[in-house]
Amino acid sequence: MFWGTEKRQEQQQINRLVDEQKLASYYPKINTFLDQINQIILDKNQQTKLALACLLAGGHVLFEDLPGLGKTTLSSALSHLAGLKFQRIQFTNDMLASDVIGVNMFNQKEHHFEFKSGPIFTQILLADEINRCSPKTQSALLEAMEEGYVTVDGVRYALPQPFWVVATQNPLFQSGTYALPESQLDRFLMRLSLGYPSRQAERLLLQQDSRHELIATLKHVFTEAEVLELQSLVGQIHLSEKILNYILDLAAETRKGRHGLSTRGVLALKKAAQAYALIEQRNYVNPDDIQAVFAAVVAHRIGLSNAESKQLLQQIAIQ
Repeated sequence: MFWGTEKRQEQQQINRLVDEQKLASYYPKINTFLDQINQIILDKNQQTKLALACLLAGGHVLFEDLPGLGKTTLSSALSHLAGLKFQRIQFTNDMLASDVIGVNMFNQKEHHFEFKSGPIFTQILLADEINRCSPKTQSALLEAMEEGYVTVDGVRYALPQPFWVVATQNPLFQSGTYALPESQLDRFLMRLSLGYPSRQAERLLLQQDSRHELIATLKHVFTEAEVLELQSLVGQIHLSEKILNYILDLAAETRKGRHGLSTRGVLALKKAAQAYALIEQRNYVNPDDIQAVFAAVVAHRIGLSNAESKQLLQQIAIQ
């Protein structure tokens, strides 16, 4: 019995060593990814780091800003550097769900229906101005974002893996926009905002070439297999009992109001913190990781502003 226990512990130590070696082998590529994307999106280092955390965590990301502040440029740069198949949908108010997921069409030659897949059958989907389409069309993304499948006429079709939605939306005070329902917002791991660039960054934008021309000059940093392996490694980033209690304390604090953080939201906070720790080149989560991702993960789920989320953080002490 003792011998068997000893062998198991020895094997666990070997597995941990292998995983740490795998993690360390990816650190240079992660640094390269961030360096490259920060050449495209100037002076927004934290937002680009959080966006990469979404990719590594296997969670979708929503960018919310005024038009023309770089949401689509950042989304295109993320797709290019990740080295995955990419499709872009420009959402409009007359778009139908079938325009997104596909439709069964009758093949007159073969005398049967064939499924013609829509642009959602890709690895990275840029859903541009997602809140300009009707709620019915928005709902076409729900199953895809949660389960990686779409269902058409009772038949289920698997989406390519990894599958990542990078969506942009305009503020609701603009005409022609529809608020995303809570069920749709909850599918996004994070909601991010770029905001206006600094004066120095905007000066460089005036002096340099088009961002899209610069993106075309960049090389892919990851491969499909590497992205999948990184997503697997994220789940192995260690969380101590203290960190787990900190997450649960934060969740309990949000639930003192009318609308608290759901269990899905708690799991999202954990996964985002693990991905952020990996980007920070650690194999364990510390409180700084929780605090770095908290507002981006939680605010859109419970209707708080980023400032209110930060105030909530300050109310909970780390035990």
